[in-house]
Amino acid sequence: MKNLFSFILLLFSVLQLAAQENAWIRINQMGYLPKGKKVAVWVTKQDKGIRSFAVVDAGTKKVVLKGKSGKAFGQYGPFTKGYRLDFSNFSKEGEFFLRADDGTTSPVFKIAADAYAGAADFTLRYMRQQRTLFNPFLQDSCHTHDGFTMYASAVGLPDSTRVDVGGGWHDASDYLQYATTSANATYHLLAAYRDFPSVFGDEKLANGLDGKNGIADVLDEAIWGLDWLLKMHPDPNIMYNQIADDRDHTKMRLPGQDSVYGRGHERPVYFIDGNPQQRGKFMNNTTGTSSTAAKFVSAFGLGHDLLKDQNNGYAALLKEKAGTAYQYAYKKPGVTQTVSVKSPYIYAEDNWVDDMELAEATMFRLHGKDDYRQKAMEYARQEKVTPWMIRDTANHYQYYPFINLGHYELAKTSDKQQREEVLAYYKQGIEEVYGRAKENMFYRGVPFIWCSNNLTTSFAIQCLWYREASGDEAYAELEQANIDWLFGVNPWGTSMVYGLPAHGDTPKDPHSAFTYLHGYPIDGGLVDGPVYSTIYKNLIGIKLYKEDAYADFQSDLVVYHDDFGDYSTNEPTMDGTASLIYLLSAKEHEAKKKE
Repeated sequence: MKNLFSFILLLFSVLQLAAQENAWIRINQMGYLPKGKKVAVWVTKQDKGIRSFAVVDAGTKKVVLKGKSGKAFGQYGPFTKGYRLDFSNFSKEGEFFLRADDGTTSPVFKIAADAYAGAADFTLRYMRQQRTLFNPFLQDSCHTHDGFTMYASAVGLPDSTRVDVGGGWHDASDYLQYATTSANATYHLLAAYRDFPSVFGDEKLANGLDGKNGIADVLDEAIWGLDWLLKMHPDPNIMYNQIADDRDHTKMRLPGQDSVYGRGHERPVYFIDGNPQQRGKFMNNTTGTSSTAAKFVSAFGLGHDLLKDQNNGYAALLKEKAGTAYQYAYKKPGVTQTVSVKSPYIYAEDNWVDDMELAEATMFRLHGKDDYRQKAMEYARQEKVTPWMIRDTANHYQYYPFINLGHYELAKTSDKQQREEVLAYYKQGIEEVYGRAKENMFYRGVPFIWCSNNLTTSFAIQCLWYREASGDEAYAELEQANIDWLFGVNPWGTSMVYGLPAHGDTPKDPHSAFTYLHGYPIDGGLVDGPVYSTIYKNLIGIKLYKEDAYADFQSDLVVYHDDFGDYSTNEPTMDGTASLIYLLSAKEHEAKKKE
């Protein structure tokens, strides 16, 4: 009998171990705020579920909270079943782990008011590393000969005319530069400083090297972007859309003086004329000047607001340029897309009235004329909800910048009726995403299109802005679920930000020349994120270079690879990182506000 009892115990242990090997608890590796939403996700590849879980003190190993597992969610991605483990009512600070009643345990995490402390400044490291002209990470200059004009003959600049447009940021792991993404990134950096100035430190000089200059580092970085945008709009009748094109992709290299365009070290600078331009065998679908020019307006306008007290002359120039960019946006109403020569991939932006809404709201703030605000409302009504939220899909950067920034600006400056109207638009978009999200254990309603992490970040910001402006807490868990996703509450259990948190599972082999060639860290870079398996299988030139560490968590639905060879999921982007800087500064500010 004793031997039989021992055998039963052994069998039970083996079965429990097998269950644990096929079940996981995903947590936010950054940690959780004491007074914030706190949810982890238990998932399995087996049929058996769980009924309860416990929060365990990591030091004493004592159970400090018991909870019910709640609703069971069905198959999603590689998993047959899952639960959302909510321990939001536990607010004690410290280090803990979760243990489900099947024995599955989570990694150790912290609950602390400083869970996000320093995160926004950390991600700024990637922005500085992306600088062109002078690169503070390399402590060297690059692309100092930009560039020669294309498509600008109508304003007296025949093709190959030399112009000075050096500066700004490289867009991703290639060295192209786009005005549309750079203006949006600049706006997000400025907005982060406007909304949460106390979050940021002063450890860098204006050129990005170590030192203090009395200016918050995030503002230094935003000014770097503004300086370049001024070069890209040197005169009222001149505005450029991009520097370089996909011929840049010939080889991996550190930024330097490129010689692949037939003009020495100069690179092509594409003029915005509002007409379709070359895309290899094809033409892009440009229809006008508004989408890019309007982004210039908003960046220049917010820059003026923030700098007028410390540099009046520079701020006055920004206000002037906001006005001329505004006129350029009306030169030919429509959208400006990017140019590609060899490959079929471009930023296929297809909407522009959202950009004009923000531009009109900016002009109202600058000049106080109600006509601008009324025009902004007219544009708001033309695109109430950013289309990907309704469609659950989109082409690459089709609905950029993934969030209607103008709704938030209007909500802050409009009367009660108009404020409620634009906030209702935000709510409608959130509801569209929530309708999909509530069907799975990760609360995932953002589509897995290329750069899905950028959409995730933008959607979290929309939820944040709606909550703060309306006082409606109905989507607080959905908002936090999208933040949690970026830091480990996802099928792969990994953070999507290089090096953040330092102790966590984060990208180690991104699609980046810095890491691939020399092992340089790309601290703070937000990688593109998971894509639908159907997208991954149909992209050109993708090849994994090593064994897939996340093979057990790939599925017919979606994939993510921490592999240099997968540029579709593991390449960092400058503009996505800039949006993340805003989001992380909001989280750090939230913690300080609740102390």
